[in-house]
Amino acid sequence: MTKHKDKSADQKVEAPQAPAEGAALVEPAPEAVVRLESELGEARLALAQATDKYLRLAAEFDNYKKRSVKERTEARTRAQAELIDKLVDALDDLARFAHGDPAQSDAKTYHDGVDMVERKGGKQRDGLGVTRIDQPGVPFDPNQHEAVTMAPAAAPAQDHTVGAVLQPGYKLGDALIRPARVVVLNWQGPTPDGAEPGVSPSQPTADSR
Repeated sequence: MTKHKDKSADQKVEAPQAPAEGAALVEPAPEAVVRLESELGEARLALAQATDKYLRLAAEFDNYKKRSVKERTEARTRAQAELIDKLVDALDDLARFAHGDPAQSDAKTYHDGVDMVERKGGKQRDGLGVTRIDQPGVPFDPNQHEAVTMAPAAAPAQDHTVGAVLQPGYKLGDALIRPARVVVLNWQGPTPDGAEPGVSPSQPTADSR
């Protein structure tokens, strides 16, 4: 009876034990190779697609830059051509007077001719939206005036105003083309409050010390 029990115990097969909780599962090598090759293929495909997209975008941006440069150049050329077209008539008139025979024209003829050219050029300039800066007596503005020299003012109200315009300036809309070169007046006498020029009313003068 005992021998039978021992034999049965020897023939009993142990059941496989389940992996302990938290233990890592080891992937069989063939399956791991297949999985890695698939992931590598997907990564290569994504890289190729990204590279192709980048090259397309780079080519489109390069074409955009070239097209923009071309359009700006053409626009500048058209603007210059329009400007020249507005001025050629006045320039032709001026050339006729400049190359005329002095023996056949008197001073008044030349004066009237130059005056006509100036008026014609002024109309063309106004038609282009160009404003002439040549007003004396206005307050000095560094945004559109260039002070060439100073001159004494005849009254305190003329202090820091334009006394004379030596060379007119020009503006196109709000854009300054060339500042006007001017003489700026400076009041040298006492100010309305009785202080000396350049001295604060609260600052004592040499006579008050």
